[in-house]
Amino acid sequence: MTRPLYDRHRAVLPDWLALYYRRPLEITHGEGRHVWDAEGNKYLDFFGGILTTMTAHALPEVTKAVAEQAGRIIHSSTLYLNRQMVELAERVAQLSGIPDARVFFTTSGTEANDTALLLATAYRNSNQILAMRNSYHGRSFSAVGITGNHAWSPTGLSPLQTLYVHGGVRSRGPYARLSDGQFIEACVADLEDLLGHTRNVAALIAEPIQGVGGFTSPPDGLYAAFREVLDRHGILWITDEVQTGWGRTGDHFWGWQAHARSGPPDLLTFAKGIGNGMSIGGVVARAEIMNCLDSNSISTFGGSPVTMAAGLANLGYLLEHDLQGNARRVGGLLIERLRAIGAQLPLVREVRGRGLMAGIELVEPGTDRANPEAAAAVLEAAREGGLLLGKGGGHDTSVLRIAPPLTLTVAEAEEGAAILERALHSV
Repeated sequence: MTRPLYDRHRAVLPDWLALYYRRPLEITHGEGRHVWDAEGNKYLDFFGGILTTMTAHALPEVTKAVAEQAGRIIHSSTLYLNRQMVELAERVAQLSGIPDARVFFTTSGTEANDTALLLATAYRNSNQILAMRNSYHGRSFSAVGITGNHAWSPTGLSPLQTLYVHGGVRSRGPYARLSDGQFIEACVADLEDLLGHTRNVAALIAEPIQGVGGFTSPPDGLYAAFREVLDRHGILWITDEVQTGWGRTGDHFWGWQAHARSGPPDLLTFAKGIGNGMSIGGVVARAEIMNCLDSNSISTFGGSPVTMAAGLANLGYLLEHDLQGNARRVGGLLIERLRAIGAQLPLVREVRGRGLMAGIELVEPGTDRANPEAAAAVLEAAREGGLLLGKGGGHDTSVLRIAPPLTLTVAEAEEGAAILERALHSV
């Protein structure tokens, strides 16, 4: 084929399969925190394949584990014992904080959330789900049905009855002007009122920090306060850690731990970074919940020998090198630097985040109106300067999303901030 790759892409792939940039990028290889495109241009990667390259591109420990396992056997399915799957499940169960935990591996975060919904609705014998406004949980039929962000919810049909709760966005909405304590009280009152108009809700599913929603989050302690209400009604709490997991927030290993007063969640979902690019997702749940299904089930690709080998090597590297601590230290410096930049620019409404998970919300200067055109322009300008970013923020996509690999150095953080500063000023 001699046609440009973009033309070939458009000829055979769906129109709704989004691509970044006016001139879409073909990434050919990476190393550390950098990637190269097909034209030989080098970029500092501040998005990590949507928070998936968690430790580093081409991390030798992971690539070696994958190659060695692929040389033995690539696939067997869950119908056979799998040593790597058992070993990774043991580590994940222990790290989850959930007592008597069981782990089920999937191939994606969408599938992990799908499984958590299946478990919760079966355990509670109810198809009613509480979800947060501005949330995103995946692109399957059931996950779309609990996504509180219409830009990512292409159909109103769903097997679930979903009710949306306040609280995922601190700085917008009817409670934005309240103090943190008052905000939590108001959101809890809203939840109590909502539950007064329904019965037998199965679960609340929530991202501790909303990813696609623009890295928004509630004050610490909101979900602990919610949990007290949920427990009175027997409602399960599912924490969606697909983007917040594995120490990315710096302060905690899991996002739920910022709301830990009431203990661990009933179910926890994960994906993205655990495989450092390999397709791993999963659910952790108390044994009584995980084992509530009374029909047969297997997974053809979930927990494959190769992906489990990658997950073990990647998780081991992360823990041995204290990448959570690095996210706290380097991420803290980066967010301070970004806030200093934003304070000079009326285009920037807010810089928010935790650890190596930061969002820059852009508005029309002098207003609170979202500015997706500016976000798109900054994305282009940053790319020209050698920096890859993400976008988010709901239907307006006016938030720049920053989530580099957790091995980011102070020098690389400063380099990326300088490129981003020039991009923002150019817009």
